[in-house]
Amino acid sequence: MGTIVLNNVSKSFGDVVIIPGADLEIRDGEFIVFVGPSGCGKSTLLRLIAGLEDLSGGRIVIDGVDASDQPPSKRGLSMVFQSYALYPHMSVRNNIAFGLKMAGLPKPEIAAKVARAAATLNLTDYLDRKPRQLSGGQRQRVAIGRAIVRQPKAFLFDEPLSNLDAALRVNMRIEIMQLHQSLGATMIYVTHDQVEAMTMADRIVVLNKGNIEQLGSPLELYNRPDSLFVAGFIGSPKMNILENNTIGIRPEHLALSEKSGEWEGTVMLAEHLGSDTYLHVDAGRRGMLTVRASGEFPVGPGGKIWMTPEKGRIHRFDAQGRAIR
Repeated sequence: MGTIVLNNVSKSFGDVVIIPGADLEIRDGEFIVFVGPSGCGKSTLLRLIAGLEDLSGGRIVIDGVDASDQPPSKRGLSMVFQSYALYPHMSVRNNIAFGLKMAGLPKPEIAAKVARAAATLNLTDYLDRKPRQLSGGQRQRVAIGRAIVRQPKAFLFDEPLSNLDAALRVNMRIEIMQLHQSLGATMIYVTHDQVEAMTMADRIVVLNKGNIEQLGSPLELYNRPDSLFVAGFIGSPKMNILENNTIGIRPEHLALSEKSGEWEGTVMLAEHLGSDTYLHVDAGRRGMLTVRASGEFPVGPGGKIWMTPEKGRIHRFDAQGRAIR
């Protein structure tokens, strides 16, 4: 079981409040992602769950047991950090086995657990190598393998892909998703990358200044953002917010025409990506808008275009930035 419940969890450093009070239930076997800009409290919240930071208030309950005062070693959780934190003088085999050896498990049991984890992560052929002989993605898999062998109640990932290049990030993202499917384990994943959040999560927790701004599935947050903050954070490129009134429209929900439409604009910049073209358009009193066109769109800087918002795709917000339903 891997159910984790947060009841009014708070964290302060002196007079500085990082987490004012968070309530959250993480279901057994769920892949949940904490997302938000730098300084929003997502890593702090993860460290509170792990026991690496002391609570200022509230409770953390793991599988029905109050773990608020338990040390990290007693919580039954495994954490994978942004840095691989591997022992450079040890082989992959010994890096994965290190925690089990420290726990005093019998050698045959350790060997079996390491072999299973290596097979799951495609590391069998690398067990006798040192970390310096591995790629960044392979080193991150070793760090994950060290967590897997402990058979934890939940895995905690703190921006594990931040040190990888773009191609490796995509590959590792897929591997972690496949790992979740094969293990069926609870996973909590912290990232500032909303694309990772959208593609990996069962549910997303959007954090803003330590507060849970919205909780829901990726498509719930994309289609029905509760606030301007969520609307601007979820979706790439982000939602357009019109300057003359508080309404929003996503770049992919504006139909383009070179002849006619509801809103006229002048193309200031065109980003050609092959499968898509992003146009940055001066729409006069409506402000600067980003429009997503499928494939190649022939209008370049200085060209006139017309945009028509799709019916039912306009989002409205009040003066406080809350969604109007």
